Amino acid sequence: MRLNQVGPKTGSKRRRRRVGRGISAGQGASCGFGMRGQKSRSGTGTKAGFEGGQMPLYRRIPKLKHFTVVNPRCYTVVNVSKLASLAPNSEVSLASLMEQGIVTANDGPLKILGDGELNIPLQIKAAAFTRVARQKIEAAGGSCEIING
Repeated sequence: MRLNQVGPKTGSKRRRRRVGRGISAGQGASCGFGMRGQKSRSGTGTKAGFEGGQMPLYRRIPKLKHFTVVNPRCYTVVNVSKLASLAPNSEVSLASLMEQGIVTANDGPLKILGDGELNIPLQIKAAAFTRVARQKIEAAGGSCEIING
């Protein structure tokens, strides 16, 4: 085989459509563009996303820097400074905190945050602890127990 014998595969090349060459040619007069209107004119069409003057979709939707979490984890949060008023060596849970009025609403499982100081030992049962909160509770002689829900 020589370079002058190489050609495209049979059926891969089609002749171009000659429009506007009479009614019997199939694409005469309006050349397949219809009668009138924006899409029948010469030149390029509309830009991508153009909706005829209506506010386009890409401008209607809000632009966020991130997507919100569909099912976020909601906790009832308490700082260790609020636990300093409890009796030493008492057992702390969400139910006991609601009885004593430290927490007024049950917004989900209990989570202990590390803001403030704690000087008394407590046995705390919660769903989650921050790293600083766990350090402060254990430094005061207390214990942290993770419970589900």
